[in-house]
Amino acid sequence: MAALGVFEVLAPGILTTVTDLGRYGFARYGVAPTGGLDGFSLRIANLLVGNPENAAVLETLAMGLRLKVLSEVSVAVTGGNLTPLLGAQPLPMWRSLTLRPGEVLSFTAPARGFRSYLAVHGGVDVPLVLGSRATNLSSGFGGLEGRPLRKGDLIAGGQRLSAERAVERVFPAAWIPDYPSPWRLRVVWGPQEEQFTDESRQTFVSNLYSVSSDSNRTGIRLNGAALQVKAGVSESIISEGVVAGAIQVPGDGQPIILLGETVSGGYRKIATVISADLPSLGQIMPGDQVGFSAVGLAEALQALRLAEERVRSFALSAPA
Repeated sequence: MAALGVFEVLAPGILTTVTDLGRYGFARYGVAPTGGLDGFSLRIANLLVGNPENAAVLETLAMGLRLKVLSEVSVAVTGGNLTPLLGAQPLPMWRSLTLRPGEVLSFTAPARGFRSYLAVHGGVDVPLVLGSRATNLSSGFGGLEGRPLRKGDLIAGGQRLSAERAVERVFPAAWIPDYPSPWRLRVVWGPQEEQFTDESRQTFVSNLYSVSSDSNRTGIRLNGAALQVKAGVSESIISEGVVAGAIQVPGDGQPIILLGETVSGGYRKIATVISADLPSLGQIMPGDQVGFSAVGLAEALQALRLAEERVRSFALSAPA
C-alpha cells in the first residue's frame, strides 16, 4: 500500500528527526547506532498504533514542533511531556487517537522530560540505510536526507486503518515512566573502576551532579565533584569500543554519560548505566541533577526483565 502524505512541517522545533531503534553491526566502520534515545517510549508509541516496535517515528526535543495534518491517520505520542496540543486543546499522551486533515499538532513546552515520540500507523516512510531509518546527523544519512526536519517538509507514511485496528489503545498508567529530577540512575561498576581512588568511587555514588548545557546526543556532560584516578595512572587509555550508558571520565574528572552517537573512546569508564535505565538518558535535560546507585548484575538483569515483560505484555494485548 502506498504511503500517505501525513504531515506538513509548519515549524521544526529545536530538533526533530526521523528515527527508529538504531543501526547496529557497523561499529567497525565507525558508524554509530544512533536511534531514538528513549527506546522504551519509541517502542510503546509504535505498539499503540499497531506498528512493529522498530517502525520509524518522529523524535522531537523540548519544544517548537508544529505539524499540519494532511491525511486521517492514527497516531500516538509518548515520552517526555512537551505539552502537546491539538489545536488549542491538550493532546492525550500514551494512547492512540485519530487525527484529521487540517488539524494542527504542536509541542509547546517541556513540562516533564525532554524528548517526545510521535508514531503514525504504518510508520514514517523514509528509505532504509544500512538496515535502519534513523537519522545519523554527524554523517548526514538516514532519516529525511540525513538532517533535522525543516519548515515546509512533507512527512510521508502511515496507512489507512482497518475497522479492527481503529480501536483506541491506552498504555497502562502504572507503567508510564516518571521523569524526576534529581534523577537516580542505576549503574554497574566498570570496566575501569579499579583505576579510580576509593574516595572517588564513594564520591561518585554519594553526590549529585548537574547536567551541563554542553550536553548533546553524543554525551550527557556532568558538573560536580571531580573524580580522581590513582597515583601513577595515565590520563587516558588506549581507545576501545564503548556502549551507550558508559560513563567516561576525562582529565578534568567530570563524568560524561555516553549516548548512542559514538563507537569508541579513549577515557576510562568508572561505571555503566544499566540497560533498564538507558531510556531515562533520553529524558534528562540541561540543568537537571543526576545521582548514581551501584547495583549488582543480578539486580540489573531483573530490572531489564521487568521492563521487557511490560513491553511484551502490552504487545500481546494488541488486537489480532
